Amino acid sequence: MNVNVQPHPLGCVLEIKAQPGARKTELRGLQAGSLKVCVTEVAEKGKANKAIVNFLRKTWKLRGSQLEILSGETSSQKKLLIRNVSPEALVELLIASGVTES
Repeated sequence: MNVNVQPHPLGCVLEIKAQPGARKTELRGLQAGSLKVCVTEVAEKGKANKAIVNFLRKTWKLRGSQLEILSGETSSQKKLLIRNVSPEALVELLIASGVTES
C-alpha cells in the first residue's frame, strides 16, 4: 500500500486530502499517497475538520485525544497526527477499513 505515513515521536503522521460538503461521509481510498476523506460538513469555522477527526476516530476505534490535525487546517491537504499508533499499525487500520489505492 503506497500511503504517505511518517513515523512521529508520539505515533505517526498521515497525509489526508479532505473533501468537505460531500454527499456522504466516507473514506474514498488513496490518491497520490494521501487518504481521501469525504465529509458532509462544510468547510467553515472548523466544522469539516471536526467531522474528519470524529469520523476517523469512530472508524478506527480510537480515542478522540489520539487524533490531531497538525497542519492544513484551512487547506484540503492536511497532516494528521495519530498518537500511540505505529505506521505499520496504521496501514493495518487502513486495510481493515477497506481503503484501496485509486
